[in-house]
Amino acid sequence: MIDFLSVTWNVDPIIFKLGPLTLRWYSLLFVAGFPLGYWLFDRFYKREGVDTKLLEPLLYALLIGTIVGARLGHCLFYEPSYYLTSEHWVEIFKPWKGGLASHGGAIGVMLAVWWYVHRYGKQNGFDLLWVFDRLVIAVAFAGCFIRLGNLFNSEIYGDVTNLPWGFIFERRGETLPKHPTQIYEALTYLLLGLLLLWNYNHRLDKRYRGWFFGMFFLICFGMRFLIEFIKEPQVGFEENMLLNMGQLLSIPFILAGIALIVVAHIRKIPARRTEPAKTHYCAPKKNRQ
Repeated sequence: MIDFLSVTWNVDPIIFKLGPLTLRWYSLLFVAGFPLGYWLFDRFYKREGVDTKLLEPLLYALLIGTIVGARLGHCLFYEPSYYLTSEHWVEIFKPWKGGLASHGGAIGVMLAVWWYVHRYGKQNGFDLLWVFDRLVIAVAFAGCFIRLGNLFNSEIYGDVTNLPWGFIFERRGETLPKHPTQIYEALTYLLLGLLLLWNYNHRLDKRYRGWFFGMFFLICFGMRFLIEFIKEPQVGFEENMLLNMGQLLSIPFILAGIALIVVAHIRKIPARRTEPAKTHYCAPKKNRQ
């Protein structure tokens, strides 16, 4: 329902229930990022001559890294006083009850990619930065899906606004329009994904290794830092902080993004994969009598 000054938001976050099975919009949108990422990587691998059989272990590693990292990030960064107790520690292993942090998910993904490259990279001619440069394209689109999932959950929204696109989140008991910061972030990630994908498709040979990764960090977490200024505190201890936890956690990623872009232009390693050097077997010379 839309009135003159706001949008009344009262969408059911549950798509359907079938006995004990409940399908939520958030879960559907969260999972949707993985098949999209798989499809994108299939294109990347075929274009640059990487065996597509390597996609399966990458998918599993990313799935585990994302869920574990995002869950631990929420529990350790936002509510350690609750989860790190003898009464509630077991709830850390129940991500379906709610509570995932994008910063923790980023750390989990980076660890998963490190394992993947350590296991498969050298013999197939790619390194950490090569994978990250392509992964962030998929992650940007996945981030868009996740923030839309937050919108369906009526969560992680902003302060009161008189702008015409303010949302009244009735399911949270709100009566005043609030900034739909989920939409702001979703649009940021969508545009970032399109920017990176365009550069991959049309300017790959003019980019240096690490540029995509650095640009993702700089824009993604830079915009996250700015949008946090109009967000409501997610947890109680943030209310009296000059910068909230989301902003404090974004600063290292912003600095890392700047460093990656600078180093990429200093090292000037092509972003495109090069074929690994083939080793030729040389038979040992026979000793002359």
